Amino acid sequence: MSQPIDLGNEMTLIDLYDLKMPGRTGSYVLHAEELTIVETSASPSVPYLLEGLKQLEIDLEDVKHIIVTHIHLDHAGGVGLFLEKCPNAKVYVHPKGKRHLADPSKLIAGARAVYGEKFDELFDPIVPVPEDRLVEMSEGDTLDIGDGRVLTFYDSPGHAKHHFSIHDSLSNGVFTGDTIGVYYPQAEGLNFVLPSTSPNQFDPDAMLDSLAKIEGLHVDQIYFGHYGRSRDPKHVYGQIRFWLPRFVEAGEKVFEEMPEASFEEKTEKVAENLENLVTTHLVEQNIPSDHVVYKYLNLDLKVCAMGIVDYLMKQNQ
Repeated sequence: MSQPIDLGNEMTLIDLYDLKMPGRTGSYVLHAEELTIVETSASPSVPYLLEGLKQLEIDLEDVKHIIVTHIHLDHAGGVGLFLEKCPNAKVYVHPKGKRHLADPSKLIAGARAVYGEKFDELFDPIVPVPEDRLVEMSEGDTLDIGDGRVLTFYDSPGHAKHHFSIHDSLSNGVFTGDTIGVYYPQAEGLNFVLPSTSPNQFDPDAMLDSLAKIEGLHVDQIYFGHYGRSRDPKHVYGQIRFWLPRFVEAGEKVFEEMPEASFEEKTEKVAENLENLVTTHLVEQNIPSDHVVYKYLNLDLKVCAMGIVDYLMKQNQ
């Protein structure tokens, strides 16, 4: 595995190799008086997290706070498994996500419906988090982790209703999970971000409202769940505002052209439209169509298409 990345401001990024792919998900380690970790990814990523902490010479007994931006399994699926190794830690979660970490049966059922026979390989095991080790954080709540470093939590729906973003006072940065998109470091030099519109709580209007809230914090850097840091927040905001309506339009076009098609047929066509849109853009930016970034993009755009179709079906009911 790769070495942990020093981001400055007493923060380190550990690559968690989601789906065995480098640069897809990561954990952020905040080296404060009360050691804090943001995101754990899915359970198959926990060995990478443990190895990264070992390389940093961190004793797991010193981990005090584990924060998940939302409860989708690629962000929080491994939190229960990881918590078993951290006897002095608590888990911080959005109020709408707390019960699902305590009892993940609905999370498991939902993911099995989407991923089918691949579920076990991608996510197993999903370990419940004991109720007495869960802490809800609501809009404006703060967590002082020592050394003058304060984390402030902001409700940020759009990608999911159980999502918050966290401002870090030391770096004047914000951990945004998936609320304002996925960052693709593989597209070298482009600072390339796309919205994450996965099912089943995608809401474009809420996503733009959350973006405006984050924009109002006037941060210097953004820490993405997928994957890494951008030091150009204005560019990020501009990309989401550019791409989000185009993603929704790609779905609306399919609903107009194929009104009687099944969910699966619509999803397949929307994914094709999204891939064409994004590939055309990147080729124009001198990213050739055989570039490794497409391996990441095509996976994500298929899930994005599912969320768009799900959203439009609800709108048309």
